[in-house]
Amino acid sequence: MASTSLLKASPVLDKSEWVKGQSVLFRQPSSASVVLRNRATSLTVRAASSYADELVKTAKTIASPGRGILAMDESNATCGKRLDSIGLENTEANRQAFRTMLVSAPGLGQYISGAILFEETLYQSTTEGKKIVDVLVEQKIVPGIKVDKGLVPLVGSNNESWCQGLDGLASRTAAYYQQGARFAKWRTVVSIPNGPSALAVKEAAWGLARYAAISQDSGLVPIVEPEILLDGEHDIDRTYDVAEKVWSEVFFYLAQNNVMFEGILLKPSMVTPGAECKDRATPEQVSSYTLKLLRNRVPPAVPGIMFLSGGQSEVEATLNLNAMNQAPNPWHVSFSYARALQNTCLKTWGGRPENVNAAQTTLLARAKANSLAQLGKYTGEGESEEAKEGMFVKGYTY
Repeated sequence: MASTSLLKASPVLDKSEWVKGQSVLFRQPSSASVVLRNRATSLTVRAASSYADELVKTAKTIASPGRGILAMDESNATCGKRLDSIGLENTEANRQAFRTMLVSAPGLGQYISGAILFEETLYQSTTEGKKIVDVLVEQKIVPGIKVDKGLVPLVGSNNESWCQGLDGLASRTAAYYQQGARFAKWRTVVSIPNGPSALAVKEAAWGLARYAAISQDSGLVPIVEPEILLDGEHDIDRTYDVAEKVWSEVFFYLAQNNVMFEGILLKPSMVTPGAECKDRATPEQVSSYTLKLLRNRVPPAVPGIMFLSGGQSEVEATLNLNAMNQAPNPWHVSFSYARALQNTCLKTWGGRPENVNAAQTTLLARAKANSLAQLGKYTGEGESEEAKEGMFVKGYTY
């Protein structure tokens, strides 16, 4: 397993070694920088992009008080699973109707600052013929785009995965920017039951760092998502130990790749026990462990921590977020939820046009609850039993 001592001893490559032969991926860096110091060396982390000011502005907009991210970037196959759960066929028309219902909810921008889209959605129009990107912008919601190409087996590991998608990423991110996207998302995962192996941790961290550098060079704020999967019987201390090593390596390689920390958003898992652990954690325990990890591993230059829900119930994810916002934090501590925002909404809609208004009301209620949690003012009163149901699926894939 990777260790902090090994990370500190790793050689720091000179920038010229990185950009040699990589002129396609890097513009001349701007003057924006942040200096990181430790006992071993000093690193000057510069934005490898002429978009530095815009990146900072976009990140701050997304990390604005009382708002978070609606993750609606499910692949067509995963979206099909969601539609199948309510008896709908996986067709482009049905996916369009579902996504239209989400983005057109009146007043959604009061609680949602960014929406992560799948590529189809970025270029898609609503059922009324209006570009989905334009609908989001009118709601004062920043459009984002999923850019990774999914998980594949990592040869030489303990049956672990790595995330593909770096090939051709520079040209794709440039095109996404032209289409109106202003931030990007790349999800990689680490499995505790399978190790995690040092190889898997390093591959996850390196892939995230390369993606982040390329995205910033195209004007997109990268969401850095090192998900620690909920699968397993491990306790909360084991989760903490693994996450600490993963986050260490992620920020180490972000620095080596000259990623500007003020122009990224971190989308981590909360520190919780494994889904199959008999000892459950209270929101206060989740908050204590997670905030300790943030303080120990995340530079305050990072503007926003946008937690994923990772299979928690809608209410559980909101309660945990609320507990973390009971005192001021150096970062905007918020949410980037998919199922924890959409689940009850999807069931309410059921694919029926006459249910759209009721479904949108449900979505807005869930978004408002998480908005209150970001402000530390959520009480949990009046929540339905359905919203309290866990959504963990063993071996879940997007």
